[in-house]
Amino acid sequence: MRFGWTALVMFLLLGLTLEFLHLVKAPWYLDLRIRRELWVLAHAHGALLALLNLAFAATAGACIADARSRALASVMLRWGSGLVPAGFLLGGVGNTESDPSLAIVLTPIGALMVLYAFTVMSTAAWRLR
Repeated sequence: MRFGWTALVMFLLLGLTLEFLHLVKAPWYLDLRIRRELWVLAHAHGALLALLNLAFAATAGACIADARSRALASVMLRWGSGLVPAGFLLGGVGNTESDPSLAIVLTPIGALMVLYAFTVMSTAAWRLR
């Protein structure tokens, strides 16, 4: 639960920071379209994944009976929830005008980790009686 709430605060603060950069018309942010898009994606995905972490924390105990499976799914979800937005955020640092930086590879790695956690949760939920 702590991770979900902390991540939600961090990514909402990132969103406020991005709005502030629009307000002050920061050229290093506004002039590069791809940077702007990637950082907005980092904010949006981070906030959504934070909410999904809270949902997972609230329901995993009731759905996933095996403690080891639940712990592994939880770790994978937390790491994936960090890597997906980190890939977007770092992809907008040192990027060219049309391509993100190499750090964007963190995003699909994190997405696979999130997919694993949700597959474990979904499978366990279907087994409930």
